[in-house]
Amino acid sequence: MIDLYTWGTPNGRKVSIALEEMGLEYNVHPIAIGKDEQFAPDFLTISPNNKIPAIVDNDNGQSVFESGAILIYLAEKTGQFMPTDPAGRVAVMEWLMWQMGGFGPMLGQTHHFHKFNPGVAPYAEDRFLNETKRLYGVLDKRLGESAYVGGDALSIADFAIWPWAARAEWQSVTFDDLPNVGRWYRELAAHPGFQAGYEVPPNGQSIPVL
Repeated sequence: MIDLYTWGTPNGRKVSIALEEMGLEYNVHPIAIGKDEQFAPDFLTISPNNKIPAIVDNDNGQSVFESGAILIYLAEKTGQFMPTDPAGRVAVMEWLMWQMGGFGPMLGQTHHFHKFNPGVAPYAEDRFLNETKRLYGVLDKRLGESAYVGGDALSIADFAIWPWAARAEWQSVTFDDLPNVGRWYRELAAHPGFQAGYEVPPNGQSIPVL
């Protein structure tokens, strides 16, 4: 049994989607980040950077923080959604790191400057919005070459990237000019595991139709 400490953000949804797709049993512990619950001492013992998500694996007592590390841990625990051949594994890890280093942080800055604080810092708005659009172009090219981000099979790289694409409207991005992203996004949005994982913890939000 996995204890999942999370909230309804793209990073949190990565892990709940993975748990659903992997068929693992888990308990949800909501961490209301708007109420600063991520700074509670008990949470900091498992997530010292005071960020969600984090997990505790009750099978062995292992705690893991950072969403990318959690996805790798769960893939290795279950033997799912990570290729066993070296080239396939490298591809999935490359795109997972691409999300962790670029597609997440840059889109997060676009949310901050472009959606929530428009007009405050025009340079920052333009910089992060342009980089967001560039990254979507990279993703669209990749998905024109393969069915999924890591290759021919669904992987933890898809789990990491998809929840950020689900906020495309926040980023002033439309899939009209990103047909491969649109195809991939809608296919995964139809998966029961993505649908269930998106609504963890329950908050009345449904997957955006994009």
